[in-house]
Amino acid sequence: MENTTIGVALCGSFCTFSAVFSALRALKETYPNLIPIASPAVCTVDSRFGSAEENLNTIEEICSHRVLTSLSEVEPIGPKKLLDLLLIAPCTGNTLAKLANGIADTPVTLAAKSHLRNNRPIVLAVSTNDALGAGAQNIGKLLARKNIYFVPFGQDDPHGKPCSMVADLSYLLPTIQQALLGQQLQPILLRGE
Repeated sequence: MENTTIGVALCGSFCTFSAVFSALRALKETYPNLIPIASPAVCTVDSRFGSAEENLNTIEEICSHRVLTSLSEVEPIGPKKLLDLLLIAPCTGNTLAKLANGIADTPVTLAAKSHLRNNRPIVLAVSTNDALGAGAQNIGKLLARKNIYFVPFGQDDPHGKPCSMVADLSYLLPTIQQALLGQQLQPILLRGE
């Protein structure tokens, strides 16, 4: 595990950042080699959940590595086989759609495309208000793809936001461990309250 390098790509579901940061701190105890990657939203959007600068600083502090923020910085991931696994957490509906349809126009999606050329695993931690709406088809496409694994997820507010789903990050470590063995942690869908 000490020799395993995990790419950690963050997208702009800012309301989940606190939980993601906690999960990454715990992950680093088992897998100390974390390479952070940020979407354009993470790099530029200031929100009530922190400024872009604060969030980038936190990511770098957790990972002990400079955040990769450009297409040219992530492109070598595949050719140089830099990662054993790529984690996208949080993985927004926008990123799910791009991955499902082969669009690689951000550092996160290009990192995924570059990484997949090596038949190595990608773990997605879904966070989207549209998972049971238009986003469902993208989740379905990705469930059928080789080397794509999901952190188990469920509805986070079935009555207030009936289409919204979010990954349960308490399952992050076992999901990664199973993905490194080529297996999907089960069950993928968690029961709501």
